[in-house]
Amino acid sequence: MSPAFERLQQQLKQLPGLGYRSAERIALHLLVEKPARLPELVAALEAAAAAVRRCERCGNVAEGPACAICADERRDGGVVCVVEHVPDLVAIERSGAFRGRYHVLHGKLSPIQGVGPEQLHLAPLLERVRSGEITELILALPNDVEGEATCHYLTEHLPADREVRTSRIGFGLPSGGGVLYADAVTLRSALEGRKGYR
Repeated sequence: MSPAFERLQQQLKQLPGLGYRSAERIALHLLVEKPARLPELVAALEAAAAAVRRCERCGNVAEGPACAICADERRDGGVVCVVEHVPDLVAIERSGAFRGRYHVLHGKLSPIQGVGPEQLHLAPLLERVRSGEITELILALPNDVEGEATCHYLTEHLPADREVRTSRIGFGLPSGGGVLYADAVTLRSALEGRKGYR
């Protein structure tokens, strides 16, 4: 294969969920089988890169200061579901089981991998609590060591002068599993069967 093809394949291989074979198939599809699709894909990527950013309030994807969920006045702004990544938010939204708002941490605490509180989107969440905006936090983080550590850190650092009900989803999610790969029924059960965290 040519050096240019190899470079493209290497870049594709770095995307989540793509291995060597998948990256090779996509590269061949775009360059050899359907080259007419390539300019449109490149244009869509460039447009998205220029327009899409993080919501200033919750960390979701947005094309302005606030995402569509934060801007929706029909949602319960006092109940906030805390998730690890945007795909987790999308999975919960797809279930239709939650009508509050969200906060995306963009990771979880992992000292081994050098991820501390400063690397996460934690400070804005604590500020939302301090402002009185939030009355309930639903912690929808993975059921693993790092997820538990993140939940513990968060609850320990909630402002003492604010009454915030805190719960943790877990019912219906397998140990070591995350929100992203659960189906709608499992997510609904997990949200409805949440338990107090502290």
